Amino acid sequence: MSEVENLNEVRRVRREKLKKYQETGSNPFEHVKFTVTAKAAALKTDFESVEGTEVTIAGRVMSKRGQGKVAFYDLQDSTDRIQLFLKKDLLGEDVYMDAKTFDIGDIVGVTGEVFKTRMGEVSVRAKEITLLSKSLQILPEKFHGLKDPDLRYRQRYVDLIMNPEVKNVFRLRSQIQRYVREFYDDRGYMEVETPVLSTLAGGASARPFITHHNSLDIPMYLRIALELPLKRLIVGGFDRVYEMSRVFRNEGMDATHNPEFTLLESYEAYADYEDIMQLVEDLYGFLADKVLGQRTVEYQGKEISLEAPFRRARMVDLVKEHTGVDFDQVTDREEAHRLAKSLHLEVEGHESIGELIEEAFDAFVEEHLVQPTFVTHHPVEISPLAKKDPADPRYTQRFELFISGAEYANAFSELNDPIDQKERFTAQVAKKDAGDEEAHPFDADFINALEVGLPPTGGLGIGIDRLVMLFTNQASIRDVILFPTMKPIE
Repeated sequence: MSEVENLNEVRRVRREKLKKYQETGSNPFEHVKFTVTAKAAALKTDFESVEGTEVTIAGRVMSKRGQGKVAFYDLQDSTDRIQLFLKKDLLGEDVYMDAKTFDIGDIVGVTGEVFKTRMGEVSVRAKEITLLSKSLQILPEKFHGLKDPDLRYRQRYVDLIMNPEVKNVFRLRSQIQRYVREFYDDRGYMEVETPVLSTLAGGASARPFITHHNSLDIPMYLRIALELPLKRLIVGGFDRVYEMSRVFRNEGMDATHNPEFTLLESYEAYADYEDIMQLVEDLYGFLADKVLGQRTVEYQGKEISLEAPFRRARMVDLVKEHTGVDFDQVTDREEAHRLAKSLHLEVEGHESIGELIEEAFDAFVEEHLVQPTFVTHHPVEISPLAKKDPADPRYTQRFELFISGAEYANAFSELNDPIDQKERFTAQVAKKDAGDEEAHPFDADFINALEVGLPPTGGLGIGIDRLVMLFTNQASIRDVILFPTMKPIE
């Protein structure tokens, strides 16, 4: 019999068992409630205080062993695994024989006494056992578990059952998001919610997902950023706001990109990008203390120090450091193109000096920024929402935080000059008309909001998924998103 035929036979037998349960009036799917009084982890850690007491636990049968009048099952609940001791004399012959028919994967409820076996294992001596849900599928073989990455992401529910370390990653993710909220709440920021659907996809340079509103008969877009609605709230008089929520970008997928991801954005009135740098250093230090208990983190074989202050360097200076080319001294576009070609960069579609600086940075610098580095003063051409640097209007008061070769934050002194903003939107529209699908749209209402008056403001964006990757030492974004985007199986 082939492996597939054998699996199909096991599934058939499980369905026959279910049918027999139902015919004898013990349909497991009729249970609507089961009162649980204890969890496996607590019984093991607090054994001395619960020894000899009667508890009721519930979970999934993960292994079975024993024969004759005694059996041992391993039960896994949401916290840990614990051993069940089943004895015919204690349960009664009928209940014991029924329990012997339970399969690995079945969900059971057990009432019994907490004790420790002669081997020193904390266990529950079952007095009652009830089948609460019948598993009709087959869990992966226990020694090898669920290892195929594609299957793990498609069947995350099985992944969580078979791989406890995966469940721990997502517990930690939840804690990290809670700590982020604690950090902002303690500093007087107000958490808000803004629309997921909008008539314009603004706030970032990205290709949006497009849908259609039937009642209004208009195209609508899933948001690509949180920025513009949040800055409207600063205009409206809230001094400190933040939002942590899903955004959507119709772009490529790789180890650090998923079409939908969780973004944190915060805005603070009367602050600039220097203040936001301090905020970011404080946030990373706070999270390191809470999550790790120290200011260093091991990430993919590299020890990263999250102790402030982080290094600060202008983008154009970093390009010079790694290529020898000083674009800071270039004012002629043709000269910039010649230098870019000498570096074997793609010039087509990158007409401005600022765009070529970014290309050189991406190609030669980014991967080398292992320790936390604030890359500052991005060119105006690639920063349509950032305020120009008064000392050199070619650049902006913007920074990105890079760690281990990836971007971990993006922030700037927000552009609040409506005339300048209108000119930059117009330039972006020209790029869109020329075929750039990621160019920023013209948002007339946002211009109107700036005309009403936006105070000097510092803004910040952080991808939560990459943040979790760093603190949980995960190489792929798919390992920190419960249900990553997957191509359907034909």
